[in-house]
Amino acid sequence: MDLVTKLRSQWDRLLAVATAIAAAGTLVAGWFGVSGTPYPAEQLPYLISGGVGGLFLLGISAALWLSADLQDEWRKLDRIERAIRERAS
Repeated sequence: MDLVTKLRSQWDRLLAVATAIAAAGTLVAGWFGVSGTPYPAEQLPYLISGGVGGLFLLGISAALWLSADLQDEWRKLDRIERAIRERAS
């Protein structure tokens, strides 16, 4: 199986990894913004955009990865059911 076919069949995992990388980047950017100022009033926008945004992207990444795992399990169950039906016939 070539790389393009593999990536097309695993698009949800690829998107989950890309979202996790974006989440890490967002969290790091927020951290750098917070560390640049000693005043809590100036830190709040960085905490909201970087922290909450990064956690939101991380949640999307986890949901995409779990969805990919569930799809794999359903495919396995379908194969097992098909094999049982063929054997019973």
